[in-house]
Amino acid sequence: MIRSVESEPHVSAPVLAAYSYCESITGQQARNFAYGIRLLPTSKRRAMSALYAFSRRVDDIGDGTLAPEVKAARLEDTRALLTRVREGAVDEDDTDPVAVALSHAGTHFPIPLGGLDELIDGVVMDVRGETYETWDDLKVYCRCVAGAIGRLSLGVFGTEQGARGSERASEYADTLGLALQLTNILRDIREDADSGRTYLPADDLAKFGCSAGFSGPKPPEGSDFAGLVHFEVRRARALFAEGYGLLPMLDRRSGACVAAMAGIYRRLLDRIEREPEAVLRGRVSLPGREKAYVAVRGLSGLDARHVSRRTVRRRV
Repeated sequence: MIRSVESEPHVSAPVLAAYSYCESITGQQARNFAYGIRLLPTSKRRAMSALYAFSRRVDDIGDGTLAPEVKAARLEDTRALLTRVREGAVDEDDTDPVAVALSHAGTHFPIPLGGLDELIDGVVMDVRGETYETWDDLKVYCRCVAGAIGRLSLGVFGTEQGARGSERASEYADTLGLALQLTNILRDIREDADSGRTYLPADDLAKFGCSAGFSGPKPPEGSDFAGLVHFEVRRARALFAEGYGLLPMLDRRSGACVAAMAGIYRRLLDRIEREPEAVLRGRVSLPGREKAYVAVRGLSGLDARHVSRRTVRRRV
């Protein structure tokens, strides 16, 4: 069982300021993530914001316009900062608010901070321009950049005392991360292609006649692009179905957070499935009111109860 710390001692002014900075970044830049973490109690919300702010810094290095060798050096600098955080070498009055907040969060929650090293490893793969021959190859990347975030988040959420199957909680969190990342990859096909990146496995692209890539608003001539998208959507749905096993293990508000974030991405997946070529014309997104509805549904516990009933039926 993974237990989180529910109570929190007095938080000093410098640490509060650091958390406020991280929450500001999260509110401004986390299009979907922020809808989920708003449902958390204060201490958990702050910790998740610190994780997001550090992750955002890593992602921004990888997505920026610097030369690859400069990006690689910046990523190693960030890894060195993470080492300082893990070693407790960041003081409250440090000039880096993200480091201050992350250090405090790591002290008060059992967060496996090594997962952020994995995130850096994944962004290094991006900087190197790696491509993936098979789904097994792509899973390695997805586990670095998203599965690790799921496991880090679980360190903040914790599991409920006596939750059945909680020894698999980390595995479920990792799988949900894979589901979200594959949905991201489908949503961003055109944007990634414009940046010279291809994530979908080469053998899947070949199977559906899409090896030429996606340089415009229309699929490669003679390809079965819809077939490719529907194939990957089924894969993502299977990952969601497995990863949702995490929900009954979480307390109500942590479960609501996960259900909201996962629910938003599942609805994105529905849209992509209905109109596959839309991802070649631009980024598919949900309106704010729909995201808010998903968040309220998560807070109601409907998804967690549905998963619990389904799990019981499988055991009977």
